[in-house]
Amino acid sequence: MTDDQPSRPAHVPLAGVIGMPIVHSRSPRLHGHWLRRYGIAGHYIPMPVMPEHLAEVLRALPRLGFVGINVTIPHKEAVLTLADAVTDRAALIGAANTLIFRPGGKIHADNTDGYGFIANLRQNAPDWQPDAGPAAVIGAGGAARAVVASLLDSGVRELRITNRTRIRSEQIKAEFGARLVVYDWAQAGNMLEGAATVVNATSLGMDGKQPLRVPLDALSPDALVTDLVYTPLMTPFLLDAQARGCRVVDGLGMLLHQAAPGFERWFGRRPEVDEETRRIVLE
Repeated sequence: MTDDQPSRPAHVPLAGVIGMPIVHSRSPRLHGHWLRRYGIAGHYIPMPVMPEHLAEVLRALPRLGFVGINVTIPHKEAVLTLADAVTDRAALIGAANTLIFRPGGKIHADNTDGYGFIANLRQNAPDWQPDAGPAAVIGAGGAARAVVASLLDSGVRELRITNRTRIRSEQIKAEFGARLVVYDWAQAGNMLEGAATVVNATSLGMDGKQPLRVPLDALSPDALVTDLVYTPLMTPFLLDAQARGCRVVDGLGMLLHQAAPGFERWFGRRPEVDEETRRIVLE
């Protein structure tokens, strides 16, 4: 190579997302946009991986030039058992969505869903105060666990939770402590009385899913209401809350913000989540 030729990196860093199915993931569009925006030589690749192949794939990816990956359903819990190091928040939530491959192929597992959830609220409702009153969380799955952890960490003093299967709510209360109050699914509407922050952390209301049938009669117009579902962007739940005078925050920002820490770790640049990013991902 002559002196006037530009130097090239030893290899182009690769990242991606694994899951099954993966065809509908918006992460490749999001990370591809950021790579182009910042002129970074790198690639982000969607990879369908069956559960029985997960361990083999994780061992192979670092040798193929991957610096890390995102993890989605159904692998978010299983990767914890395969990681060499697990962050406290991923261990608490019981799932990982972001893996960083260390030198020698060591796997570092993290969960950025809770970070993405809070960052979305703070960007789109900057005057939100977590200690303004009780929070109410509908759902007790993996996403709900991340929401619960992040709300408690942010300073929520009382967190009410309900789920169609009550035992899952009870399990979360047993792990996260006395600030949680469990409500029966039939009493979900009553749970909203006096709540300052209300979260749908289920898939109910998503395109192709059953609607979320929780009565909002007790909902205060002063409440902040958010939905983790972003297809459609304005769910019937959010539209109903908005009609009652509530501030509402859609779920797309959580997807965007949870991706930013991984992108920074893999490609060395903290990406900006802005209106252009939202537009690109929605196209």
